[in-house]
Amino acid sequence: MFAAIFNIGWAATQVSHMAMVNCITLNSTSRVALTSSRNAFSMVANLGLYAIALVVFGVSEAVTKENTESQYRWIAYSSITVGCCFVVIFLMGTKEPRLRVNLRETTRSRIPWSYWFRKILYYQVAMVYLLTRLVLNVSQAYLAFFVIDDLQMAQSAKALIPAIIYVCSFVVSVMLQEIPWNGKRLKAYYCAGGIIWIFCGISILLLPRSINSYMYAISVFIGIANAVMLVTSISMQSVLIGSKLGGCAFVCGSLSFLDKMSCGLALYVLQSHQGTSPKVDVNIKEYFYFSVTRYGLGLVPAVCSLVGVVVTYFMELDSTILKPLCQPLLLE
Repeated sequence: MFAAIFNIGWAATQVSHMAMVNCITLNSTSRVALTSSRNAFSMVANLGLYAIALVVFGVSEAVTKENTESQYRWIAYSSITVGCCFVVIFLMGTKEPRLRVNLRETTRSRIPWSYWFRKILYYQVAMVYLLTRLVLNVSQAYLAFFVIDDLQMAQSAKALIPAIIYVCSFVVSVMLQEIPWNGKRLKAYYCAGGIIWIFCGISILLLPRSINSYMYAISVFIGIANAVMLVTSISMQSVLIGSKLGGCAFVCGSLSFLDKMSCGLALYVLQSHQGTSPKVDVNIKEYFYFSVTRYGLGLVPAVCSLVGVVVTYFMELDSTILKPLCQPLLLE
């Protein structure tokens, strides 16, 4: 019940926040910059959660099961409190702006759903975004289990490796804000990120326990690929929407719905095969499992990245490069 309520709130927040980017500016480069900034602060939030956990674990010691439950309860309370504070600041401190541009230059009226279903680009962007979210969500779900169960690394690795991914994603997201963007460049960067993930997936599939320390290097490239693919795939939605602001909420909402349904289905299928993977002899001394965890972290993201790259290659996007706006589009 709690998970259902949480996902309803999360979906409402995510869709409105993603749609807001398109309403702030019509400039393609500025939209990518805003999306990059959004992703960068998402990484800051993830790292902030690690900081809260570090403080809680340092203040209290988990001796019994009740102590452990209390630690995670305080982590949850602290995270919710910080999040609510920022929500209040946003709602109370942000004034509703008016557009600087003339209303005739953009479509503000509500656009029927059938309009988007008649556009081939809608299905292409939906497929790319769906595959990107599969890459990120499925790999994130199995990362800690792969590090501990398959590679048998130290317990600290299940926190350190995700932290490396978040830091790299943050740095790349900041760097992406400084690039003038157009459709061709979005496609090129997405394909580059997808190719990086393909090599990461292959490396994870073939990585034995004897050299598990290489996982730290792989995590750097995973962080880079995650940021590039997510920022560019979301920015493709902005290209699809263009000046049709009356339909941006539907586009973001429908793609978010597909993302959550596909991720849930993928995780269900993977978990239904948990424990059925055979043991494979790599050499005389080393054994490792082609487990569901290894497939979930290596094979599934690699295949999704490959399909995403192929779809992106045949996508037709506007190739006009627009410089970032020198003045804000919105006025108080």
